[in-house]
Amino acid sequence: MTHILKAALSVGTVAAALLAASPAAAFPAVEHRGDPAVVTTDNETPALYDDEEGGNASGDDPAIWVHPKDSHKSIVIVTAKEGGLRVYDMKSRELQSLAATEAPRTDTAKGRYNNVDIAYDITLAGRVVDVAVVSDRYNDQLRFFVIDPAGAAARTPLTEVTAADQRFLFNPDREAVDEEHTAYGLAVWQPKRGETYAVVTQEGATTLATARIVEIDGKLGYTNVKKLTMPSTFKLPDGSTWSPCEEPGVLPQFEGVAVDQKSGVLYAAQEDVGLWRLRLPLGSGGQPTLIDKVTDFGIHDAYDKESEECRPIDPKAKGFGGNRLTADAEGVDIYYGPGSTGYVIVSSQGDDTFAVYDRQGKNAPLGSFRVKGVKGADDVNGSDGLAVTNRPVGDYRQGLLVTHDEPETGPDVDDERDATNFSYVSWGEIANALSLKVTTKAGNDPRFR
Repeated sequence: MTHILKAALSVGTVAAALLAASPAAAFPAVEHRGDPAVVTTDNETPALYDDEEGGNASGDDPAIWVHPKDSHKSIVIVTAKEGGLRVYDMKSRELQSLAATEAPRTDTAKGRYNNVDIAYDITLAGRVVDVAVVSDRYNDQLRFFVIDPAGAAARTPLTEVTAADQRFLFNPDREAVDEEHTAYGLAVWQPKRGETYAVVTQEGATTLATARIVEIDGKLGYTNVKKLTMPSTFKLPDGSTWSPCEEPGVLPQFEGVAVDQKSGVLYAAQEDVGLWRLRLPLGSGGQPTLIDKVTDFGIHDAYDKESEECRPIDPKAKGFGGNRLTADAEGVDIYYGPGSTGYVIVSSQGDDTFAVYDRQGKNAPLGSFRVKGVKGADDVNGSDGLAVTNRPVGDYRQGLLVTHDEPETGPDVDDERDATNFSYVSWGEIANALSLKVTTKAGNDPRFR
Protein backbone atom coordinates (compact mmCIF):
# COMPACT_ATOMS: atom_id res chain seq x y z
CA MET A 1 0.00 0.00 0.00
CA THR A 2 2.75 2.44 0.89
CA HIS A 3 5.63 3.37 -1.36
CA ILE A 4 8.95 1.94 -0.18
CA LEU A 5 11.87 4.34 -0.38
CA LYS A 6 13.89 3.23 -3.40
CA ALA A 7 17.17 4.18 -1.77
CA ALA A 8 16.26 2.59 1.55
CA LEU A 9 18.13 -0.47 2.70
CA SER A 10 16.18 -3.70 3.14
CA VAL A 11 16.36 -5.67 6.37
CA GLY A 12 18.76 -8.08 4.72
CA THR A 13 21.21 -5.46 3.50
CA VAL A 14 21.08 -3.40 6.69
CA ALA A 15 21.50 -6.45 8.89
CA ALA A 16 24.21 -7.95 6.72
CA ALA A 17 26.20 -4.74 6.73
CA LEU A 18 25.92 -4.37 10.47
CA LEU A 19 26.79 -8.01 11.10
CA ALA A 20 29.83 -7.72 8.91
CA ALA A 21 30.94 -4.61 10.75
CA SER A 22 30.61 -6.10 14.23
CA PRO A 23 34.08 -7.16 15.38
CA ALA A 24 34.78 -7.66 19.04
CA ALA A 25 36.09 -4.11 19.26
CA ALA A 26 32.59 -2.84 18.50
CA PHE A 27 31.29 -4.49 21.67
CA PRO A 28 33.76 -3.62 24.44
CA ALA A 29 33.49 -5.11 27.89
CA VAL A 30 31.21 -3.30 30.29
CA GLU A 31 33.03 -0.56 32.16
CA HIS A 32 32.24 0.44 35.71
CA ARG A 33 29.80 3.32 35.95
CA GLY A 34 29.48 5.45 39.04
CA ASP A 35 26.14 5.97 40.67
CA PRO A 36 23.79 8.23 38.69
CA ALA A 37 23.49 11.82 39.82
CA VAL A 38 20.31 12.73 41.67
CA VAL A 39 18.11 15.66 40.67
CA THR A 40 14.76 16.62 42.17
CA THR A 41 11.25 17.54 41.18
CA ASP A 42 8.41 19.06 43.17
CA ASN A 43 6.12 19.60 40.18
CA GLU A 44 4.04 16.75 38.78
CA THR A 45 0.75 16.41 36.93
CA PRO A 46 -2.37 14.83 38.47
CA ALA A 47 -2.51 11.04 38.41
CA LEU A 48 -4.06 9.28 35.42
CA TYR A 49 -5.76 5.93 36.02
CA ASP A 50 -5.84 3.10 33.52
CA ASP A 51 -9.26 1.73 34.42
CA GLU A 52 -12.88 2.30 33.46
CA GLU A 53 -13.38 4.92 36.16
CA GLY A 54 -10.29 6.79 34.95
CA GLY A 55 -11.25 6.57 31.28
CA ASN A 56 -8.51 3.99 30.62
CA ALA A 57 -5.96 6.79 30.72
CA SER A 58 -2.36 5.60 30.79
CA GLY A 59 0.30 8.29 30.40
CA ASP A 60 3.04 7.63 27.87
CA ASP A 61 4.73 10.52 26.04
CA PRO A 62 5.02 14.32 26.54
CA ALA A 63 5.81 17.27 24.28
CA ILE A 64 6.61 20.87 25.28
CA TRP A 65 5.12 23.71 23.23
CA VAL A 66 7.01 26.97 23.75
CA HIS A 67 4.96 30.18 23.55
CA PRO A 68 6.80 32.61 21.24
CA LYS A 69 6.32 35.71 23.41
CA ASP A 70 5.18 34.79 26.93
CA SER A 71 6.94 31.68 28.19
CA HIS A 72 4.49 31.37 31.10
CA LYS A 73 1.80 30.54 28.53
CA SER A 74 3.76 27.54 27.25
CA ILE A 75 2.05 24.17 27.60
CA VAL A 76 2.85 20.48 27.97
CA ILE A 77 0.84 18.05 25.83
CA VAL A 78 0.84 14.36 26.78
CA THR A 79 -0.63 11.14 25.44
CA ALA A 80 -2.83 8.95 27.64
CA LYS A 81 -3.38 6.08 25.17
CA GLU A 82 -7.07 5.09 25.23
CA GLY A 83 -7.58 8.08 27.52
CA GLY A 84 -6.69 10.51 24.72
CA LEU A 85 -4.62 13.65 25.31
CA ARG A 86 -4.07 15.97 28.26
CA VAL A 87 -2.82 19.56 28.22
CA TYR A 88 -1.04 21.08 31.24
CA ASP A 89 0.37 24.49 32.08
CA MET A 90 3.84 25.21 33.46
CA LYS A 91 2.65 24.48 36.99
CA SER A 92 1.35 21.04 35.86
CA ARG A 93 -2.32 22.02 36.16
CA GLU A 94 -4.67 20.34 33.71
CA LEU A 95 -6.05 22.75 31.11
CA GLN A 96 -7.75 20.37 28.70
CA SER A 97 -8.68 16.69 28.37
CA LEU A 98 -9.37 15.34 24.89
CA ALA A 99 -10.90 11.90 24.40
CA ALA A 100 -9.34 9.43 21.97
CA THR A 101 -12.20 9.84 19.53
CA GLU A 102 -12.87 7.87 16.38
CA ALA A 103 -10.57 8.82 13.53
CA PRO A 104 -12.19 10.68 10.62
CA ARG A 105 -12.32 7.70 8.29
CA THR A 106 -14.97 5.38 6.81
CA ASP A 107 -13.54 2.28 8.55
CA THR A 108 -13.00 4.13 11.80
CA ALA A 109 -12.17 2.97 15.29
CA LYS A 110 -11.71 4.87 18.53
CA GLY A 111 -8.18 6.16 18.92
CA ARG A 112 -5.27 5.09 21.08
CA TYR A 113 -2.79 7.95 21.25
CA ASN A 114 0.75 6.74 21.81
CA ASN A 115 3.33 9.47 21.10
CA VAL A 116 3.24 13.21 20.44
CA ASP A 117 5.56 15.90 19.07
CA ILE A 118 5.25 19.53 17.95
CA ALA A 119 5.42 20.89 14.40
CA TYR A 120 6.01 24.65 14.29
CA ASP A 121 4.94 27.09 11.56
CA ILE A 122 2.64 24.89 9.49
CA THR A 123 0.59 26.64 6.81
CA LEU A 124 -3.08 25.67 7.13
CA ALA A 125 -6.07 27.38 5.52
CA GLY A 126 -4.01 30.51 4.91
CA ARG A 127 -2.72 30.75 8.48
CA VAL A 128 0.60 29.78 10.03
CA VAL A 129 -0.05 27.51 13.00
CA ASP A 130 1.73 25.18 15.39
CA VAL A 131 0.46 21.62 15.52
CA ALA A 132 0.60 18.67 17.90
CA VAL A 133 1.23 15.53 15.82
CA VAL A 134 0.05 12.29 17.42
CA SER A 135 0.40 8.59 16.54
CA ASP A 136 -2.90 6.68 16.73
CA ARG A 137 -2.24 2.98 17.24
CA TYR A 138 -5.81 1.76 16.78
CA ASN A 139 -6.07 3.47 13.39
CA ASP A 140 -2.42 3.11 12.27
CA GLN A 141 -2.26 6.77 11.29
CA LEU A 142 -1.34 10.27 12.37
CA ARG A 143 -3.75 12.69 14.08
CA PHE A 144 -3.27 16.48 14.06
CA PHE A 145 -4.27 19.13 16.61
CA VAL A 146 -3.81 22.87 16.06
CA ILE A 147 -2.42 24.69 19.10
CA ASP A 148 -4.20 27.92 20.01
CA PRO A 149 -1.58 30.71 19.91
CA ALA A 150 -2.78 31.86 23.34
CA GLY A 151 -1.39 28.62 24.75
CA ALA A 152 -2.15 28.21 28.45
CA ALA A 153 -4.46 31.24 28.32
CA ALA A 154 -6.72 29.62 25.71
CA ARG A 155 -10.07 28.13 26.64
CA THR A 156 -9.37 25.12 24.39
CA PRO A 157 -5.64 24.90 23.62
CA LEU A 158 -6.01 22.03 21.12
CA THR A 159 -8.43 21.52 18.22
CA GLU A 160 -8.27 18.48 15.94
CA VAL A 161 -7.69 19.15 12.23
CA THR A 162 -7.08 15.63 10.87
CA ALA A 163 -8.05 15.15 7.22
CA ALA A 164 -10.47 12.36 6.37
CA ASP A 165 -9.50 8.85 5.31
CA GLN A 166 -5.73 9.00 5.67
CA ARG A 167 -3.86 5.90 4.55
CA PHE A 168 -2.66 3.33 7.05
CA LEU A 169 1.02 3.85 7.76
CA PHE A 170 2.16 0.22 8.10
CA ASN A 171 -0.75 -2.05 7.17
CA PRO A 172 -2.68 -2.89 3.97
CA ASP A 173 -6.19 -2.99 5.46
CA ARG A 174 -8.29 -2.73 8.64
CA GLU A 175 -8.01 -6.46 9.33
CA ALA A 176 -4.22 -6.13 9.50
CA VAL A 177 -4.49 -2.94 11.59
CA ASP A 178 -6.54 -4.82 14.16
CA GLU A 179 -3.48 -7.03 14.82
CA GLU A 180 -2.02 -3.80 16.32
CA HIS A 181 1.42 -3.79 14.69
CA THR A 182 0.74 -0.15 14.00
CA ALA A 183 1.96 3.44 14.40
CA TYR A 184 3.85 3.72 17.69
CA GLY A 185 6.74 6.12 18.39
CA LEU A 186 6.82 9.52 16.71
CA ALA A 187 9.00 12.58 16.12
CA VAL A 188 8.62 15.62 13.87
CA TRP A 189 11.32 16.49 11.31
CA GLN A 190 11.37 19.98 9.73
CA PRO A 191 14.42 20.17 7.42
CA LYS A 192 13.44 23.57 5.98
CA ARG A 193 10.62 26.08 5.91
CA GLY A 194 7.47 24.72 4.34
CA GLU A 195 8.59 21.10 4.66
CA THR A 196 7.50 18.95 7.60
CA TYR A 197 7.64 15.19 8.13
CA ALA A 198 6.70 12.75 10.84
CA VAL A 199 9.09 9.93 11.70
CA VAL A 200 7.07 6.97 12.98
CA THR A 201 7.98 3.56 14.40
CA GLN A 202 5.93 0.36 14.20
CA GLU A 203 4.82 -1.59 17.26
CA GLY A 204 6.21 -5.14 17.38
CA ALA A 205 8.45 -4.61 14.33
CA THR A 206 11.75 -2.99 13.39
CA THR A 207 10.30 -0.71 10.70
CA LEU A 208 10.80 3.06 10.67
CA ALA A 209 8.77 5.32 8.39
CA THR A 210 8.64 8.94 7.33
CA ALA A 211 5.52 10.71 6.05
CA ARG A 212 5.29 14.24 4.68
CA ILE A 213 2.63 16.37 6.42
CA VAL A 214 0.47 18.27 3.94
CA GLU A 215 -2.71 20.33 3.81
CA ILE A 216 -5.75 18.51 2.41
CA ASP A 217 -9.00 20.45 1.99
CA GLY A 218 -8.28 22.78 4.90
CA LYS A 219 -7.18 19.93 7.18
CA LEU A 220 -3.86 18.15 7.74
CA GLY A 221 -2.90 14.76 6.40
CA TYR A 222 0.20 13.09 5.01
CA THR A 223 1.64 11.59 1.88
CA ASN A 224 4.88 10.13 0.47
CA VAL A 225 5.27 7.40 3.11
CA LYS A 226 8.75 5.85 2.96
CA LYS A 227 10.10 2.99 5.05
CA LEU A 228 13.29 1.41 6.32
CA THR A 229 13.53 -1.93 8.11
CA MET A 230 16.20 -2.10 10.80
CA PRO A 231 18.03 -5.20 12.11
CA SER A 232 16.55 -7.73 14.49
CA THR A 233 19.64 -9.99 14.72
CA PHE A 234 23.26 -9.22 15.55
CA LYS A 235 26.56 -11.08 15.24
CA LEU A 236 28.50 -11.25 18.50
CA PRO A 237 32.29 -11.40 19.04
CA ASP A 238 32.04 -15.05 20.12
CA GLY A 239 30.73 -15.94 16.65
CA SER A 240 27.14 -16.49 17.67
CA THR A 241 24.16 -14.60 16.31
CA TRP A 242 21.89 -12.92 18.83
CA SER A 243 18.31 -11.78 18.70
CA PRO A 244 16.58 -10.12 21.65
CA CYS A 245 14.02 -12.44 23.21
CA GLU A 246 10.45 -11.37 22.46
CA GLU A 247 7.07 -13.03 22.61
CA PRO A 248 6.24 -15.13 19.52
CA GLY A 249 5.51 -13.07 16.41
CA VAL A 250 7.12 -9.92 17.79
CA LEU A 251 10.41 -8.33 16.72
CA PRO A 252 12.56 -5.93 18.82
CA GLN A 253 10.61 -2.71 18.32
CA PHE A 254 11.57 0.95 18.36
CA GLU A 255 9.61 3.58 20.21
CA GLY A 256 11.44 6.71 21.36
CA VAL A 257 12.72 8.80 18.44
CA ALA A 258 14.04 12.35 18.12
CA VAL A 259 15.37 14.30 15.14
CA ASP A 260 18.24 16.78 15.29
CA GLN A 261 16.61 19.56 13.28
CA LYS A 262 19.96 21.09 12.31
CA SER A 263 21.80 18.01 11.09
CA GLY A 264 18.95 15.75 10.01
CA VAL A 265 20.23 12.99 12.30
CA LEU A 266 17.61 10.65 13.74
CA TYR A 267 18.16 9.13 17.19
CA ALA A 268 16.05 6.02 17.67
CA ALA A 269 15.75 3.80 20.74
CA GLN A 270 15.29 0.13 19.97
CA GLU A 271 13.92 -0.96 23.32
CA ASP A 272 15.79 -4.24 23.84
CA VAL A 273 18.86 -3.33 21.77
CA GLY A 274 20.03 0.25 22.39
CA LEU A 275 20.30 3.72 20.88
CA TRP A 276 20.79 4.16 17.12
CA ARG A 277 21.92 7.14 15.05
CA LEU A 278 21.02 7.37 11.36
CA ARG A 279 20.64 10.11 8.81
CA LEU A 280 17.45 11.35 7.21
CA PRO A 281 16.03 10.87 4.62
CA LEU A 282 15.84 7.17 5.47
CA GLY A 283 18.41 5.14 3.58
CA SER A 284 20.79 8.06 2.97
CA GLY A 285 24.10 8.95 4.56
CA GLY A 286 25.67 5.54 5.14
CA GLN A 287 24.93 2.77 7.60
CA PRO A 288 22.98 3.32 10.83
CA THR A 289 25.22 3.34 13.90
CA LEU A 290 24.40 1.63 17.19
CA ILE A 291 25.95 4.18 19.53
CA ASP A 292 25.06 2.46 22.82
CA LYS A 293 23.65 -0.91 23.83
CA VAL A 294 21.42 -2.08 26.63
CA THR A 295 23.17 -3.86 29.48
CA ASP A 296 21.95 -7.34 28.52
CA PHE A 297 22.82 -7.01 24.83
CA GLY A 298 24.05 -10.42 23.61
CA ILE A 299 22.62 -12.47 26.48
CA HIS A 300 20.69 -15.40 25.01
CA ASP A 301 17.23 -15.77 26.55
CA ALA A 302 14.38 -18.21 26.05
CA TYR A 303 10.69 -17.26 26.09
CA ASP A 304 8.67 -19.00 28.80
CA LYS A 305 5.04 -19.45 27.69
CA GLU A 306 3.64 -19.93 31.19
CA SER A 307 5.12 -16.77 32.72
CA GLU A 308 5.17 -14.93 29.36
CA GLU A 309 8.66 -13.75 30.24
CA CYS A 310 12.16 -14.17 28.81
CA ARG A 311 14.73 -15.93 31.00
CA PRO A 312 18.51 -16.28 30.45
CA ILE A 313 19.55 -19.65 29.10
CA ASP A 314 22.78 -19.27 31.08
CA PRO A 315 22.13 -17.17 34.23
CA LYS A 316 25.87 -16.48 34.50
CA ALA A 317 26.25 -15.09 30.98
CA LYS A 318 27.68 -11.55 30.88
CA GLY A 319 26.85 -10.54 27.32
CA PHE A 320 28.34 -7.62 25.40
CA GLY A 321 26.17 -4.72 26.52
CA GLY A 322 26.85 -1.22 27.68
CA ASN A 323 26.43 0.15 31.19
CA ARG A 324 24.06 3.09 30.80
CA LEU A 325 20.83 1.71 29.33
CA THR A 326 18.84 -0.99 31.07
CA ALA A 327 16.08 -2.33 28.85
CA ASP A 328 13.80 -0.90 27.86
CA ALA A 329 15.56 2.04 26.21
CA GLU A 330 12.60 4.38 25.79
CA GLY A 331 12.14 8.15 25.41
CA VAL A 332 14.64 10.26 23.44
CA ASP A 333 14.98 14.01 22.97
CA ILE A 334 17.61 16.66 22.16
CA TYR A 335 18.78 19.66 24.18
CA TYR A 336 20.15 22.22 21.71
CA GLY A 337 23.31 24.19 22.42
CA PRO A 338 25.05 26.66 20.09
CA GLY A 339 26.03 25.27 16.69
CA SER A 340 26.27 21.49 16.85
CA THR A 341 26.66 21.33 20.63
CA GLY A 342 24.10 20.06 23.07
CA TYR A 343 22.90 16.75 24.46
CA VAL A 344 20.85 13.65 23.64
CA ILE A 345 18.80 12.38 26.60
CA VAL A 346 17.45 8.81 26.77
CA SER A 347 15.26 7.23 29.42
CA SER A 348 16.61 3.95 30.77
CA GLN A 349 13.34 2.43 31.88
CA GLY A 350 14.75 -0.73 33.44
CA ASP A 351 16.69 1.07 36.19
CA ASP A 352 14.71 4.33 36.49
CA THR A 353 17.55 6.52 35.17
CA PHE A 354 18.28 8.85 32.26
CA ALA A 355 21.44 8.70 30.14
CA VAL A 356 22.99 11.80 28.59
CA TYR A 357 25.16 11.78 25.45
CA ASP A 358 27.07 14.47 23.57
CA ARG A 359 25.05 15.73 20.61
CA GLN A 360 28.08 15.98 18.33
CA GLY A 361 30.87 13.68 17.20
CA LYS A 362 30.45 10.05 18.23
CA ASN A 363 27.85 10.91 20.89
CA ALA A 364 30.16 10.25 23.82
CA PRO A 365 28.31 9.34 27.04
CA LEU A 366 28.41 12.17 29.59
CA GLY A 367 26.67 10.64 32.58
CA SER A 368 23.29 9.66 33.91
CA PHE A 369 20.81 10.84 36.52
CA ARG A 370 17.70 9.81 38.36
CA VAL A 371 14.83 12.01 39.54
CA LYS A 372 13.89 12.17 43.21
CA GLY A 373 10.58 13.64 44.27
CA VAL A 374 10.48 16.29 47.01
CA LYS A 375 7.77 18.40 48.67
CA GLY A 376 5.07 15.82 48.09
CA ALA A 377 6.13 14.64 44.63
CA ASP A 378 7.26 11.03 44.23
CA ASP A 379 10.40 9.65 42.59
CA VAL A 380 10.28 9.05 38.83
CA ASN A 381 10.06 5.34 38.05
CA GLY A 382 9.88 3.39 34.81
CA SER A 383 9.97 6.45 32.58
CA ASP A 384 8.70 5.99 29.04
CA GLY A 385 8.57 9.19 26.99
CA LEU A 386 10.40 12.42 27.75
CA ALA A 387 10.73 15.91 26.27
CA VAL A 388 13.30 18.64 26.84
CA THR A 389 13.70 22.27 25.79
CA ASN A 390 16.57 24.69 26.19
CA ARG A 391 14.10 27.61 26.16
CA PRO A 392 13.02 29.34 29.36
CA VAL A 393 9.42 28.29 30.05
CA GLY A 394 7.39 29.46 33.03
CA ASP A 395 9.52 29.45 36.16
CA TYR A 396 12.04 27.13 34.48
CA ARG A 397 14.39 29.86 33.33
CA GLN A 398 17.20 27.43 32.41
CA GLY A 399 15.07 25.04 30.38
CA LEU A 400 12.80 22.14 31.25
CA LEU A 401 12.68 18.36 31.04
CA VAL A 402 9.30 16.60 31.32
CA THR A 403 9.21 12.87 31.90
CA HIS A 404 6.62 10.14 32.19
CA ASP A 405 6.38 8.38 35.58
CA GLU A 406 4.99 4.87 36.12
CA PRO A 407 3.85 3.87 38.62
CA GLU A 408 2.81 7.17 40.15
CA THR A 409 2.79 6.82 43.95
CA GLY A 410 2.11 9.00 46.95
CA PRO A 411 -0.42 9.70 49.69
CA ASP A 412 -2.99 11.13 47.25
CA VAL A 413 -2.72 8.21 44.80
CA ASP A 414 -4.90 5.11 44.89
CA ASP A 415 -2.22 2.42 44.93
CA GLU A 416 -4.75 -0.27 44.00
CA ARG A 417 -5.19 1.32 40.56
CA ASP A 418 -2.68 1.61 37.69
CA ALA A 419 -1.56 5.22 38.07
CA THR A 420 0.76 7.26 35.83
CA ASN A 421 1.66 10.92 35.49
CA PHE A 422 4.40 13.33 34.35
CA SER A 423 7.09 15.21 36.28
CA TYR A 424 8.78 18.54 35.48
CA VAL A 425 12.54 18.84 36.12
CA SER A 426 14.66 21.98 35.81
CA TRP A 427 17.37 21.61 33.17
CA GLY A 428 19.51 23.87 35.31
CA GLU A 429 19.52 21.28 38.08
CA ILE A 430 20.42 18.49 35.64
CA ALA A 431 23.21 20.60 34.16
CA ASN A 432 24.59 21.39 37.60
CA ALA A 433 24.53 17.71 38.66
CA LEU A 434 26.38 16.50 35.54
CA SER A 435 28.54 19.58 34.79
CA LEU A 436 26.62 20.28 31.58
CA LYS A 437 25.98 23.65 29.97
CA VAL A 438 22.90 25.85 30.05
CA THR A 439 22.30 27.79 26.82
CA THR A 440 18.80 29.26 26.56
CA LYS A 441 19.02 31.26 23.30
CA ALA A 442 16.12 30.69 20.91
CA GLY A 443 18.49 30.43 17.96
CA ASN A 444 20.04 27.25 19.33
CA ASP A 445 16.92 25.33 18.31
CA PRO A 446 16.24 25.82 14.59
CA ARG A 447 12.49 25.49 15.14
CA PHE A 448 12.54 28.92 16.84
CA ARG A 449 13.75 31.08 13.97
